[in-house]
Amino acid sequence: MKEQKAMNLRFPDPGQRAAIAAAARQEGVSMQEYILSAAYDRATAVEGRFLDACRASMARSGSVFAAEPSSVDPSAEQRAAEQQDLAGLGEGEEGRAA
Repeated sequence: MKEQKAMNLRFPDPGQRAAIAAAARQEGVSMQEYILSAAYDRATAVEGRFLDACRASMARSGSVFAAEPSSVDPSAEQRAAEQQDLAGLGEGEEGRAA
């Protein structure tokens, strides 16, 4: 079994490292744990915003599915006209190369 490597905690900005180290000490955790916890919190916040947007979208589109079918469905005459138009599109296409 491979030995686990520690997280690389090199920071190009010494001030940034000092700020993170101070925040980790204040929380009473290691820098690695503090950074991983912050990353997890950010990821779950993004996930939460995504799920909220999905719920809002479903709520907006739900009214369409709840509508009376007759207000959404085409009439029998309209369906017949569409079928006739579709049949007309296929005529004259035979024998042509793609």
